[in-house]
Amino acid sequence: MATVKNRPMTLAEYLNYEADTDTRYELVDGLLVEMGAESTLNINIAIFLIVTFAQMIPVHLIHRGTEIEVKGELANTRYPDLMVLSEDCAASLAGKKRALITLDMSAPALVIEVVSSSDTDARSRNRDYVDKRQEYAQRGIPEYWIIDPIAAKVLILNLVNYAYEEQRFTGDDQLVSLLFPRLNLSCKSLLKAGQ
Repeated sequence: MATVKNRPMTLAEYLNYEADTDTRYELVDGLLVEMGAESTLNINIAIFLIVTFAQMIPVHLIHRGTEIEVKGELANTRYPDLMVLSEDCAASLAGKKRALITLDMSAPALVIEVVSSSDTDARSRNRDYVDKRQEYAQRGIPEYWIIDPIAAKVLILNLVNYAYEEQRFTGDDQLVSLLFPRLNLSCKSLLKAGQ
C-alpha cells in the first residue's frame, strides 16, 4: 500500500480528487493510501456473504464498495469489504452521488473486513485487527467481523460500552451473530466461501 500524496487532505479535497487510474484509495490521517488488489478468495468470501445475508434481510441493506468516514485527528475514510446498513443509514445514503457514509449519518449495523490473504502484508493485518477495530468502535458500529483466511479464524466483535467484545471461531464452530441470530454458517464453510 503506497501513500500517494504527502500533504494532508480534507474530506472535501478527497471527494474532489480525481486519480488518473482506477485504483481505489482510503484516506488515512488525511493522506491518500492506495489499496492493493483483492485476492479472488477475498472477493468470493464477500460474495458468499452477500448471498447468505440476502436470504435474511432486504438486499438494499447489503453494501460492497461503499466507503465509510471514521473519526480521527485528520480526515479518514475506509472501504470495508462488506457492510450491512441500518434502515436509517440506507435512507441517508439513498440518492447520493457517491457511496460514502459520512459522520453525520447513522452508522452501519455491521462492517466486515476480510484480512489480506498475503501472509507477508503485516501492515494490512494490523490495520484490520487494530486500527479499524478502534475506528469502528469509535464510530459506534454495533458489530464488526474480521475474517482471516490465513489464520483460519473469524472474529465477531460486538460493541459494548464503546469497546468490542470478541468471539473467536475456528474450524467447524458455528458463527454466532447478534445481528443475524438465524445464521447457520460454520467458520470453515465461510473461509472456503461455500465451496
